[in-house]
Amino acid sequence: MKIWPFLNRSTYTMEVRHLLKLYEQGNRNFAGADLCGADLRGAILIGVNLKGADLRGADLTRAFLIKSDLSGAQMNWANLNFTKMSEATLVETELTKAKLSGTFLVKSKLTGAKLSGADLSGANLRRANLQGVNLCGAHLERSNLRDANLSSANLKWANLSEARLIGAQLDGCSLNFVNLSRAWLKGLDLTGFDLEAVNFHKARLSGANLEGANLSCANLSEAQLERVNLKKANLSIATY
Repeated sequence: MKIWPFLNRSTYTMEVRHLLKLYEQGNRNFAGADLCGADLRGAILIGVNLKGADLRGADLTRAFLIKSDLSGAQMNWANLNFTKMSEATLVETELTKAKLSGTFLVKSKLTGAKLSGADLSGANLRRANLQGVNLCGAHLERSNLRDANLSSANLKWANLSEARLIGAQLDGCSLNFVNLSRAWLKGLDLTGFDLEAVNFHKARLSGANLEGANLSCANLSEAQLERVNLKKANLSIATY
């Protein structure tokens, strides 16, 4: 990796003003930079390479990181509220407890990212690749997950109330104890899924396939169940 003259050679620490100056000069490679706690609010960093960077606790509110690569970056507790990150790459990125409320992540690649306890309320994740992502206990209220790939993702205990999941790929996804109240789930194939204690209160489930699903202790009260296939589903102690 090229070491810029503004970097501390032992820690690769970079000051924000130097990063922005280099960006203005046409530089885009900041892989491994230490920007822990940096104030990058509203920064324009389109198409940059921040692979493996340390951005723990950094403030990137309303920044522009479109088509940027943050694979393997450390972004625990970072503030990414309302950040534009469409078509960004965040493979294996550490985002535990990060703030991503209202973040624009359309078509972004987040495979293997760690987002447990993160706040993604109101985030736009349409057509995003979230394969194998850890979203345990995450806040995804009102998020847009239409046509997103959530295969093998861990969504246990996550809050997806009012989320839009129409067209989402959910094969192998863990959904136990998830809050899907008022969520848009029309036409989803949930055949054989373990949906124990899932909250479907007032969920839009029209046309969904729940054949053979485990719905024990699930809350289906006031859910839209028109044309829903519940053949062989376990509805023991379920509310509906």
